[in-house]
Amino acid sequence: MRRADAIADRLGAVGSGNALELRGITKMFGALAAISDVTLTVRPGERRAVLGSNGAGKTTLFNCVTGDFLPTSGTIRLFGEDVTNFPAHERIRRGLRRTYQISLLFGGLSVRDNVYLACRGVSRGRFSLIRPRRGEALMARAEELIEAVHLGDVRDSLVASLSYGQQRQLEIALALAGAPRLILFDEPAAGLSPTERADLVAILTGLPAHIGFIIIEHDMDVALRVAQTVTMMHNGRIFKEGSPEEIENDPEVQELYLGDGSHAHG
Repeated sequence: MRRADAIADRLGAVGSGNALELRGITKMFGALAAISDVTLTVRPGERRAVLGSNGAGKTTLFNCVTGDFLPTSGTIRLFGEDVTNFPAHERIRRGLRRTYQISLLFGGLSVRDNVYLACRGVSRGRFSLIRPRRGEALMARAEELIEAVHLGDVRDSLVASLSYGQQRQLEIALALAGAPRLILFDEPAAGLSPTERADLVAILTGLPAHIGFIIIEHDMDVALRVAQTVTMMHNGRIFKEGSPEEIENDPEVQELYLGDGSHAHG
């Protein structure tokens, strides 16, 4: 009976687990600790910002979560399952997605084809060579995602002809393919104009409520407008956590973060 209870407890933990749990994550590069003893919990559907100046450890933290780096020590649980040593594709299968600062798009294809291929890539029929019909479910899903990221007017345009901001919007559509449960956005506002930033905020706040995300961002204004919870990093460690209002009004945060000009729109 005891063993059955233990199995039930474990299955319950998987079903009701947090979206992401990091416990004591450290990543060493030689003698340098890029991140040290980071412990963090993200609930299902939560929208969290991770802020900090360059070199704070934000991107290294993302790389550990996605499986691009394996941590030197600590554990990573995704929806209750220990994925610390899982490769990136196994984490994707479990509902994790990520955007990159460097664009990974097919410039010679249309917006619609890029999004369709992303939907196809995470579907069961991904190796089928049959050309899609317009009414097909995956094509319909691609059209929904194009509208969700405000690219309906350019759906037939080649990606290479899009503005930089539109390409970043397309990356969000690709991350939304295949029913993600948690998305990591890697500085999505970098290089965007004020108008494009406003569009980005509208896209992120308009995502379905069940999809949680973590955004690492240099632009504090964008991050504070889309996040429910904010984690501040400094020198590879968590420095502060709180609501956007608490972080914005915290004297230590202002001294550390605003004193170096990071609050400027750049």
